[in-house]
Amino acid sequence: MVERHRPGHTTPQAAVALDEKGQALERLLPDVLARFNPELGAAVDLVTATVNPSDVAEACLTLRDSPECRFDYLTCLCVVDYEEHLQVVYHLYSTTHKHMMVLKANVSPEQAVVPTVTSVWVGADWFERESHDLFGVTFDGHPNLAPLLLYEGFEGYPGRRNFEMPEYAEW
Repeated sequence: MVERHRPGHTTPQAAVALDEKGQALERLLPDVLARFNPELGAAVDLVTATVNPSDVAEACLTLRDSPECRFDYLTCLCVVDYEEHLQVVYHLYSTTHKHMMVLKANVSPEQAVVPTVTSVWVGADWFERESHDLFGVTFDGHPNLAPLLLYEGFEGYPGRRNFEMPEYAEW
């Protein structure tokens, strides 16, 4: 059964993921990410941290290597088009602590550039190529941003809201 949001009901708080010392992830992140001045919050049931786009790779490396966090697995990297800005979203998981969180960075559609995280997680390669194809986000330092889903020379970014879909006729 799918539970839907009903008027009068509140959105659930972030799940309380505890490390081996019993500290909640939401209380650990302000110290772990302090030098990046993150905006911390919760989305549905996950702790979120929003950092400057230029800090993404360093923040990811810190989250991976910090003994309190150990986010060793990038489960997903995606882009959300909010029209006024694009949001690059990293879903992270710690196989050690069983923590899950989301790291975000907002970029303008005209200057959609963030550093690559392929040196942090090799699995980011295809996620970044897909995001480059569909949304036009450039991952600075990526070893090969050749098209993954689209053909070379494809015009535009079909993941963006302002992409004009060509007319087509059903058979």
